[in-house]
Amino acid sequence: MVSTTVTGTLSESEHSRQLRRAVIAATVGTTIEWYDFFLYGTAAGLVFGKLYFPHEDPFTATLAAFATYFVGFVGRPIGAAIFGHYGDRIGRKATLIATLMCMGIATFLIAFVPSYASIGIWGAVILTVLRVVQGIGVGGEWGGSVLISMEWARSHGSRGLVASWPQFGVPAGLFISTLAISAFSAWSGDQFMTWGWRIPFVLSVVLVGIGLWVRLGILETPVFQKLVAERKIEKAPILEVITRQPREIMLSALLRMSEQAPFYIFTAFVFAYATGTLKLSRDLVLSAVLVASLVSFVTIPLSGHISDRIGRRKMYLIGAATTGLFGFLYFGMLDTALPSAVFLAIVLSLIPHDMQYGPQAALIAESFTPRLRYSGSSLGYQLASIIAGGPAPLIAATLFHAYHTGYAIAIYIAACAVVSLVSAGFMPDYTGKDIGEEYDEGA
Repeated sequence: MVSTTVTGTLSESEHSRQLRRAVIAATVGTTIEWYDFFLYGTAAGLVFGKLYFPHEDPFTATLAAFATYFVGFVGRPIGAAIFGHYGDRIGRKATLIATLMCMGIATFLIAFVPSYASIGIWGAVILTVLRVVQGIGVGGEWGGSVLISMEWARSHGSRGLVASWPQFGVPAGLFISTLAISAFSAWSGDQFMTWGWRIPFVLSVVLVGIGLWVRLGILETPVFQKLVAERKIEKAPILEVITRQPREIMLSALLRMSEQAPFYIFTAFVFAYATGTLKLSRDLVLSAVLVASLVSFVTIPLSGHISDRIGRRKMYLIGAATTGLFGFLYFGMLDTALPSAVFLAIVLSLIPHDMQYGPQAALIAESFTPRLRYSGSSLGYQLASIIAGGPAPLIAATLFHAYHTGYAIAIYIAACAVVSLVSAGFMPDYTGKDIGEEYDEGA
């Protein structure tokens, strides 16, 4: 049952303490979930093509590995629908505990999937199934993490910053997962392809235990408790939000094109491109991605904070335009094949992304009325996984194979930016408005 403690009776200091705990719980949990998710992406670029598709030529093996990567994105809208329903029915906290368990168990089991040499194509089949489960878990994670933070913020002047902290879990998860792969790559040496890559997946179970302990210690958000007290809980929130706010769902998905598609090119496809095409060492790429994720530790919350000052939509439009232009600079630097230029390109690559990702959580979540917010924001956010994030490495690999130049991929990134600019322009901006009451428009 959902706690119905009236948070309005909390003192200012107690409310502030609960806000800090909620932000920490959301950020820690999101970091762990994205650690799990990114481990797969890195392994797909470095290991899975050779291990599970050994009889294919390098291009086909890479496509096959990224195809198993893609199915995780197909699972994300499914997770958004499942956990969005329960997030609006039983509460943000309980649902977030379930998403963490779902992701953690799937990631742990990936460590024990036999290779093609042991069980043939069944290894790839099992890997694909576990990837879908991963996608379902992370599909329900984002909405809950953002809401558990944002709905504790009393001041509308800080919602962008508060909601950006769960987004911080993405570079944090990327950093930890890349560090783990890098460390065990160095430690296992020639045995990395045999067993070294599996250890980071095993260690995820420890992180999940930490995440559960942190999340069990938080209270339900004041906004959801108010919905319970006023008996405004919907029986079928997913169906209700599709009926009442379809425009916001579609705009949420489309405005993510210039954020999500380039991100998975910059953090997943780049491993195959740099090590396979440019013949650079995997340690160079791993190190560059590590530094890039460290830069994001600053640029994501900073962008969220700036959106509190100039507005979510304006900040997002600036980021989308920057991303569209940066793709050409990025591949120009990569194609020099100079280690220093490649390193710098990768380090800079996440800054335009972060200019969108920082304000994105509040921009999307604020657009949905409270009783449908978990379902609507999760569904809109995760639908982008099918049209942007999931196919991006596949599209990038196919474009390079067809045109033999990174500029073809840069044009694809620019096209994604145009879609996002138009969509963000039509997205409602609730910066500075009350998000605790039901919305008249579309509700």
